[in-house]
Amino acid sequence: MPNTRGDLAPATIENLATHDKVYCMFNPNEYTLAKTNQYATDKVKGKNTPKVKFSQGGSETLKLQLFFDSYAEGTDIRAHTQALWKMMMVSDQKKNQKNNKSEPPHVAFDWGVFHFEAVITSISQKFTLFLEDGTPVRTTVDVTFQQVEDKQDHHGQNPTSGGGPPIKTHIVQAEDRLDLIAAHVYGDPTQWRVIARENGITHPLHLREGQQLIIPALE
Repeated sequence: MPNTRGDLAPATIENLATHDKVYCMFNPNEYTLAKTNQYATDKVKGKNTPKVKFSQGGSETLKLQLFFDSYAEGTDIRAHTQALWKMMMVSDQKKNQKNNKSEPPHVAFDWGVFHFEAVITSISQKFTLFLEDGTPVRTTVDVTFQQVEDKQDHHGQNPTSGGGPPIKTHIVQAEDRLDLIAAHVYGDPTQWRVIARENGITHPLHLREGQQLIIPALE
């Protein structure tokens, strides 16, 4: 199984119809889970607030942003992301048993102990760096998943590469400095040496845009 940049265990998105997997080149910095329920209201005379009745539960949604960079290899970054787009396409291997019509496949997002079975409802891809001939080599992909399996145990822990405290990462942006990153993640810019030591950085100003930094927990 390939690792991400930084040798962390990668998050994966699997097409459950074909079992093809997309391995995240950089693990997400964060993800968002949301859920809505539907309620109906009954009129109540002489009251300021109507009576509220539960109607039905809504599916959970998962939103995350993925970062891919193939500049060092000089290859088209779309080779790493086209499998994601296929997960939104109608698949002959996935048919609705009621009407016998094909539909897009179910997918599974897995990262450490976190498992989320869903369908992809939205993808937005932004290309941000190109070679001289126009070949895209850097991209961010925003993906929205809608739950299809009711799993109650995926909120138990934050994603990690094993036991111990959760592993956090930071993708270096233009103008980033270690002291600014430390101020953001720890609330204390003087803790930049902790990040430098964890990532083997000898000069605090020598950061590369797109570089993935491991952010260790403070002891």
